[in-house]
Amino acid sequence: MNIHRRSLLAAGAAGALLPLAGREALAQARWQLATPYPDGNFHTRNLRQFVEAAQQASGGALQIQMHTNAALLKMPEIRRGIQTGQVQMGEILISAYGNEDPFFEVDGIPQLVTSYEQARKLADLSRPYIEARLKRTGITLLYMVPWPPSGFYTNFPVDSIEALRGNKMRTFSAATNRFATLVGATPTLVQAAEVPQAFATGVVNSMVTSAATGVDVQAWDFAKFFTPIGFTWTKNAVMVQTRALEALPEAARKAVLDGAKAAETRGWEMSAAEQVAREKILAERGMTVNQPSAALREGMAKVSETMVQEWLAKAGEDGKKLIDAYRAA
Repeated sequence: MNIHRRSLLAAGAAGALLPLAGREALAQARWQLATPYPDGNFHTRNLRQFVEAAQQASGGALQIQMHTNAALLKMPEIRRGIQTGQVQMGEILISAYGNEDPFFEVDGIPQLVTSYEQARKLADLSRPYIEARLKRTGITLLYMVPWPPSGFYTNFPVDSIEALRGNKMRTFSAATNRFATLVGATPTLVQAAEVPQAFATGVVNSMVTSAATGVDVQAWDFAKFFTPIGFTWTKNAVMVQTRALEALPEAARKAVLDGAKAAETRGWEMSAAEQVAREKILAERGMTVNQPSAALREGMAKVSETMVQEWLAKAGEDGKKLIDAYRAA
């Protein structure tokens, strides 16, 4: 009787443990995600919504830990980190990797696009080329979202392109480096988190970036003027290691891909709203927001055409196809 009772108790205990064991048997995937941007940035807020939605829709099969503000990896390290499995997901400014492949920097050509509508067309047309290049390195592109259009941060009015000559300009990509060189400025590559220190120490005295980044780095502490020239609509790309994505159960994989589509749609809407809101904050903090003069626009157009031709020379036949398709559209 006692033996029979012990057997029943043991069976009951084993039965009680089955749900837990079953959950463990799912081998919940635990991903690390690296982004170089701070928590308050709209890209990070959008990314966090994506992460939460994907985790919930996965039914517990996926857990993603976010590391923001370059706490785990700096931006130049993130793509390689995904390839090697140091992290499974990451967010990068795609044009910052232009030295690796010219297609990554097409949206970094100044004023190739001059509106969100044009930025969307270029994004859609360039996506297959970017996806193919990432796929060859074991990475799957999930979604891309543009920054609000960039402008110049200075302590003097920028009434013409010549006003930038002789400046030490903070840059963030090969394309912005080239732009600085073409206008007679000295380019210095500085990550977003390090911008205030670079200005404080005199490493740079001007920069070109979006109003969103300007607020993130509190540009009013070191610059007096913001000139929203519509320099570029550069995009952030959120990507995942293909092997990690394919290892997920089908339902969890679908949750990630569906969540990415929703994040892209939401992100474009957030970007447009951010342009207005962040320029307003810059003005409220005491910066002078100067609309670009005709002379500045004319100078920018000339530099833009030079950079388009230089990009075409690097990008080859695929590049020509892309630019022809974009201009036809």
